[in-house]
Amino acid sequence: MFKIGDRVVYPMHGAGVIEAIEEKEVLGEKKQYYILRLPVGDMKVMIPIDNCQEIGLREVIDGAGVQKVMGILKQKSSSMSTNWNRRYRANLEKIRSGDIYEVAEVVRNLIKRDKEKSLSSGERKMLDNARQILISELALATELEEDKAQSLVDSAVG
Repeated sequence: MFKIGDRVVYPMHGAGVIEAIEEKEVLGEKKQYYILRLPVGDMKVMIPIDNCQEIGLREVIDGAGVQKVMGILKQKSSSMSTNWNRRYRANLEKIRSGDIYEVAEVVRNLIKRDKEKSLSSGERKMLDNARQILISELALATELEEDKAQSLVDSAVG
């Protein structure tokens, strides 16, 4: 169980800080919720405490994790399907996993693909979303401002 002030990652949304733990009644059912503030996009999310395992809520990576992410971003692209639909589904699965290393892979691969041949609007949107998730976690993990974390990602992918 997490506590107020913990930095956590909510898959598909990014990293944030637990601001409160509240009991709320939703659809006639009382439940305890984490109130998570996501600094990127300044959004607040209510996450049912008893669902956080299935959702994949986890702690923000540490310094070693940040180094691993930077290493992934600097690597060459991994092979991707030439079929747009298959590639899109595989990337979406990686983002949904909530695994920061898989998200970093998606960001790296899509940025590099965009340089070779421009991305479709669907893949561009996916890249923007994956970047946001990656940057939000890196910003919290390194205690950098969002724009500095973004520069870190951009310089690593080169």
